Amino acid sequence: MRQQRGRKIPGRMRRGATGRFVDRMRRRAAHSFLGRIRLGTAGTSPRLRRWALAAALIGVALVPYPVQGAAGVPPAAACRAGCKAPASGSVPRMVRWTAPLSGAWDVTPGLAGTVPASGLAYASVGGGLATVGAGLTVTAYSSRTGMLEWQDTLTGFPAGAAIVSVRAWPGEVTAGVSYRPAAGDGHLGAPQRTEVALSGTDGAQSGRYPAGAFGGAAAGSQKYTVVVGATAVTSYDNATGHIRWQRPTGPVAQAWRTDGHWLYVAESPGGFVDSAPVAALRRIDVATGAELVVKPLEGLSFRGTLSMAFDGVVLFSSAAGVTAYHGATGALLWSAHGAVPEGTDHGQRRIYLTEGSNLVGVDPRTGRVKATASGSAVNGAAGVYVVRNGVALGLDQGGNGDAWGYDLAVQRVTLAAPGLPWPHYFVDLSGVGGSADPAGNLVIIAACRQLAAAPSGSPGASAAPSGPPPAPSTATASSAPAGTQGHQGCLRPELVALDL
Repeated sequence: MRQQRGRKIPGRMRRGATGRFVDRMRRRAAHSFLGRIRLGTAGTSPRLRRWALAAALIGVALVPYPVQGAAGVPPAAACRAGCKAPASGSVPRMVRWTAPLSGAWDVTPGLAGTVPASGLAYASVGGGLATVGAGLTVTAYSSRTGMLEWQDTLTGFPAGAAIVSVRAWPGEVTAGVSYRPAAGDGHLGAPQRTEVALSGTDGAQSGRYPAGAFGGAAAGSQKYTVVVGATAVTSYDNATGHIRWQRPTGPVAQAWRTDGHWLYVAESPGGFVDSAPVAALRRIDVATGAELVVKPLEGLSFRGTLSMAFDGVVLFSSAAGVTAYHGATGALLWSAHGAVPEGTDHGQRRIYLTEGSNLVGVDPRTGRVKATASGSAVNGAAGVYVVRNGVALGLDQGGNGDAWGYDLAVQRVTLAAPGLPWPHYFVDLSGVGGSADPAGNLVIIAACRQLAAAPSGSPGASAAPSGPPPAPSTATASSAPAGTQGHQGCLRPELVALDL
């Protein structure tokens, strides 16, 4: 593979590229993923609806809550030959700390694992904190020790309001709350979202800012909060609540992604829900509000929908695959047919893509392959959740859940954490929240150490791990609601911090 002829890539890479090109990957058949990566132009991308893209982006099993119909389906083992950790103690354990989770939690088979008994939970790691939001309560733990730092229940919202995102920043935590205000005559108004800014030190609320349904906080600090709204991006001063700067983004909400201190907002007539074709990108400096409109150098629009931004490169996805552009010039850099973007690895400066059971790490500027994990090592992407410093985190589901770190350079497990029953990985489709710390190696998951008694008349769940009864401060048991076969109450829900 080579760079497109005549194409010069402006700017210098922030870090030197390392690693080697894997020779055997070049010999893949013409219809395999690597055989279809090429540089230069690609065929015209078909129109792809935003929801189809959102489903594709979580195709590596980053689905926090499956449908009820899947509750009774036994999970497949996530690890194949050569991936399972050897005998206990032969590889380093990756658990940094555990902490009890408050509230009522259940366990379900499959990818859901340990989840709140009512509603959904959201999490984020950053700024020295590991934070979890469920219902209207935000809980913050020290990301170093797991010690409880603070807990705050948000008030002043109408009945039915719930947290729909939690994002952690240096000195600040933001919680997006979705609700429907009363419209009179007993009816509810249109859904609204408010972003609540909390002090990272003690959880004190410093502001409440209107946000788009699929927007919310895109950047934050002790001094300011940048919020993506329905028709504008706005930076607020946390001390006064006044607007620092504002950039209109059009009459409808748009897709967006962040890359360091840059925020990319798409310009598409259909907006977030139908976000192709994208005629231009707004590249906004979140600190100053400086804006640059970036248009593709080839063609009238970018090929697909905005799906990722990393290291000065923006990725667009379509049914045909992914296409990479330079984030400041709109120059076409490379394309990969049949691929889906999955995540990034800041430590080794890679973008990860999947196709079928293969996980492939590529150089963001050239598309050249730097690492791979094939289906012969892991059970497809369904068992791999995130990659940090070249180590992929895998989770085995069910009552005997394990966590394992697969080193792509040496093609074997180098870290392990057995005995994490019903593991649950938190996801934020914005890319600025979720289980994994974007700037470090810490990943948080939920697990259940002890089950409540199975509801009468329901099929028994997997045997509960042994252990002492819960202390009064831990979560109480909750029975599975009628019609939710496969759900069982959890007596000892825990937040587990893993080091990759």
